[in-house]
Amino acid sequence: MTSPSPIPESPLHVDHDADNEVKPRRKGIYLLPNLLTTGCLFSGFYAIVAAIDKHFAPAGMAVFVAMIFDTLDGRIARLTRTESAFGKEYDSLADMVSFGLAPAIVAYQWGVVRIAEYGRAWGRFGWLACFFYAVTAALRLARFNARAATADKRYFEGLPSPSAAAIVAGFVWASSQWREPGLGGLIAAFAVTAVAGALMVSRFGYPSFKQFKLDRRVRFVSLLLVVLIVVLVAVVLNATGPPTLLLAIFGTYAVSAPTIWLVRRLRRHRRTAA
Repeated sequence: MTSPSPIPESPLHVDHDADNEVKPRRKGIYLLPNLLTTGCLFSGFYAIVAAIDKHFAPAGMAVFVAMIFDTLDGRIARLTRTESAFGKEYDSLADMVSFGLAPAIVAYQWGVVRIAEYGRAWGRFGWLACFFYAVTAALRLARFNARAATADKRYFEGLPSPSAAAIVAGFVWASSQWREPGLGGLIAAFAVTAVAGALMVSRFGYPSFKQFKLDRRVRFVSLLLVVLIVVLVAVVLNATGPPTLLLAIFGTYAVSAPTIWLVRRLRRHRRTAA
């Protein structure tokens, strides 16, 4: 007795196991947003090199150029839907160089040598202030990354590192026009550096402006306010120059949150007393 011949497989038979296999993900990175992040990193690196070569005005400018690249890379990634985990990690590392190390080294190179002439203690105060800034920038970025998923997108907890870098770089850029700042100017520079670092790790809430959209309707009064601000910026720019104007803008942003907190606390105290 012969065994029955096997039934031939139908040409329409589909191998479901093959279809259910997980296809390996393509390896690679998105070019445009990471090129912009590289521009941010290069600007921070250039600021460090320029400060070492005693070219403090270009060093300050480079930090602000890094801010432009840092603003563009995230927005371009969201608009083109090219966000990735690699891009987020790369952006964070570039921020540490451009807004953590670069401002600290620029301030150090500009002032520590001068302030050391007034005594060894003043020199130690200078480099400790710069190191404190670098540490707080790292802590600020680490906290931001750890809480990014649950944080309120409308506000930043603590002063953003680009804004803190703008204050330090703007101060050095504006102060580089002095022939001899003197002990008072040097103390002010390192005090500004230390305060900017402290604000980065503070609990103050700073508006992020991420919810701001140009295509939504606004009141007519808001339009007039924008026009007045533009005119005021143009007048100040013509009178003082870019470094002083940028320092005033980011300095105002930095003190806004502590000022609002203090006003609210005083109001609560008055209500409790009443």
